[in-house]
Amino acid sequence: MPKPRINAIYVTFLVVSLLCGIAGALQAPTLSLFLTNEVKARPLWVGFFYTVNAIAGIAISFLLANRSDNKGDRRKLLIFCCLMAIGNSLVFAFSRDYLVLITVGVLLAAIGNASMPQLFALAREHADRSSSEVVMFSSMMRAMLSLAWVLGPPLSFMLALNYGFTPMYLSAAAVFVGSILMIVFFLPSVPRVEQPVDEKVVPVSAWRNKDVRLLFFASLLMWTCNIMYVIDMPLYITSELGLPEGLAGLLMGTAAGLEIPAMLLAGYLVKRTGKRKLMLYAVASGVVFYAGLVLFQFKAALMILQLFNAIFIGIVAGIGMLYFQDLMPGRAGSATTLFTNSISTGVICAGLLQGFIVESFGHYPVYWVATGLAIIALGLMYKVKDV
Repeated sequence: MPKPRINAIYVTFLVVSLLCGIAGALQAPTLSLFLTNEVKARPLWVGFFYTVNAIAGIAISFLLANRSDNKGDRRKLLIFCCLMAIGNSLVFAFSRDYLVLITVGVLLAAIGNASMPQLFALAREHADRSSSEVVMFSSMMRAMLSLAWVLGPPLSFMLALNYGFTPMYLSAAAVFVGSILMIVFFLPSVPRVEQPVDEKVVPVSAWRNKDVRLLFFASLLMWTCNIMYVIDMPLYITSELGLPEGLAGLLMGTAAGLEIPAMLLAGYLVKRTGKRKLMLYAVASGVVFYAGLVLFQFKAALMILQLFNAIFIGIVAGIGMLYFQDLMPGRAGSATTLFTNSISTGVICAGLLQGFIVESFGHYPVYWVATGLAIIALGLMYKVKDV
C-alpha cells in the first residue's frame, strides 16, 4: 500500500512543477511586449519595471523562506503563494495602469514567484522523510520546468497576438487554480523535524559560510551570462547577423528541449561524479558556448552551440539548487531561496550590463563580456568544497 501512495505524491510534485512552470512561462516572455503595447510605457520604464520586480522578489522570498524554515506548514504557505499568483494574473489581465502594475502587481508577483522555491523545498523535505533519491527526483522536477518553457512561450505569444493579453493572463490564472487543487488534494504536509547537525550550523548566517558565498557569486555570474544572452540574442541575430527573426525562437526552443535530458543525466551521474565536478563541467560548457557565440556567427554553428548551452543551464538549474541545500543542512527553504535569488540578482545585473554595453558599444561585445564572466564563475566554482 505505501508504494503507490508515494508514487502518486511524486507524480503530483512533477505535475505541479509543470503547471506552475507553464503559468510562469505564459506571462514572462511577453511582459515587455505587454508593457510597451498595452500600457504604453517608455523603454526606460519597461527596464525599471524589471528591476523593481526582481528586487521585490528577492526581499519577499527571503522573508517567506525564513518563516517557512522556522515555523508553520510549508504546504499552506505554498497554497498562499499560488493564490497571490492568481491575484497577480488578474491584475495584469484587467489593469493597464503602470502605477497599479508596478505596486500591487509587483507585490503579488513577488509573493507568487516564491511558490516555486517553496515547492522544491517541500519536495526535498518529503524525499528526505521517505528516504527517497533526492537528486534524481529534483532533477525530474527541474526537467518539468524546462518542459514548461518549451511549451509556454509559443502558447503565450499565440494567445497574446491572436486573442489579446487579457485571455492570456486569465489562462495563467486558470493554470494556477489547477495547481492549487493538486496541492490541496494530493500533496502532503511534512512535519518540521530537528535536523541532526552541529548546533552551530543552523543559526549561523549563510553569508558566514565561505562556500555558500562562493557558490552564490558563481551562480549569480552564471545566470547573469544566461539572462544577458536571452535579452540580447533576438536583437543580435537580426540586427548584427542579419538572420531570420524566427531563428531566435528556434534556438530557445532547442536549448530548452536539450536541457531536459541534460538535467536527467546529471541526476543519474551525480552520485558517481559528485556535485562539484558536474558543476565545473557545466560552467566549462558555458565558457565554450559564449566563446562560440563570439567566434561563430552562422545558423548551423548557433544551433550546434545550443548543446553546450543546454548542458550549462541544465546542470546549473538542476544541481545548483541541491548544492546550496547540502551546504546549508536544516534550512531547505532558505537554501532554495538563496539559489533562486542568485537568479533574480542575475536578472538585475544582466539588464543593466546588457543595456549599457549595447548602448555604448553594440551587441557583439555582450558575448565577450559573457565569456569573461563565465570564466570568473568557473574560477569561483573551483574553490567551492564538494558535498
